[in-house]
Amino acid sequence: MPRVIECIDSTRAGLDDACAGIARLGFDPEDEEQLANAALWLRRLGNDRDFLGDLLIGELARRHREEVLESAYGPQVVMLAPPNGNFFIRANIWPSANEHMVRASGGASFVYGLPHDHNFSFLTVGYFGPGYWSDYYEYDYGEVAGASGEAVPSLRFVERSRLEPGKLMLYRAHRDVHAQHPADSLSVSLNVMHTSGAQGWLDQYRFDLDQQRIGAIVSPGPSEAFLRIAVGLGGAEALDLAHRFARRHPSDRLRLACWDALASVAADSAARDALWREAEGAGSRLVTLEARARRAAISA
Repeated sequence: MPRVIECIDSTRAGLDDACAGIARLGFDPEDEEQLANAALWLRRLGNDRDFLGDLLIGELARRHREEVLESAYGPQVVMLAPPNGNFFIRANIWPSANEHMVRASGGASFVYGLPHDHNFSFLTVGYFGPGYWSDYYEYDYGEVAGASGEAVPSLRFVERSRLEPGKLMLYRAHRDVHAQHPADSLSVSLNVMHTSGAQGWLDQYRFDLDQQRIGAIVSPGPSEAFLRIAVGLGGAEALDLAHRFARRHPSDRLRLACWDALASVAADSAARDALWREAEGAGSRLVTLEARARRAAISA
């Protein structure tokens, strides 16, 4: 499960001070000094019981006249500080099952009941309310290629617990898996998120807990969508690029997207089968597993 960090400090720090304090060393979760420093400043920010309410009221009063941060995403997430070196800070809102927004939109809109890992590490602290519940699991990322339906023998249940007020934890990339459940009443958590240039090429998975398998990759990148569209439009350069990337690109996920794009414009099922047969021997474990599944579906 996520690493619980004991950090006792009663000092209050505003958002600007917390950002500056973390930026002084940066935030590499693999570096114990940087991790301890970021945890300390997140604790101090969490001790300021007024800053988030003041910030939200200020934004509402301005009616969002200011330009929205490019990195802001989703109504559940409030971007508090944009990317600064290798981190940014956000707040997450966790409604209870009785909230109108959950009853109207369903729990899936708030990632409730979706077992998943993360392709980044982040610190979190319970800021307001009783906190959301999670069923926590762990697994060995190195044992899987990431194919849909692939068995994950190392996936194991650890415990069910909640992010109580003041509880500070480190979610570890490619190790911690959790299925979140609604808080008993409206809750808020604060996060310090680690970022890196490689993050967009690293996979994040949804898990099938009953079958102990990977359900799907849930971190598609924009390059994959652009490539599929370009190939679908039928340009010679796009087709040439897809063929080259399918065989040699360092990202297995993008290689698979290239084979999928090429298969989508194949003349018939025989041509698609021949394409996936070629993909099986293209030197990627992920592509091989997915190609076998595609061929089985064609023959069926």
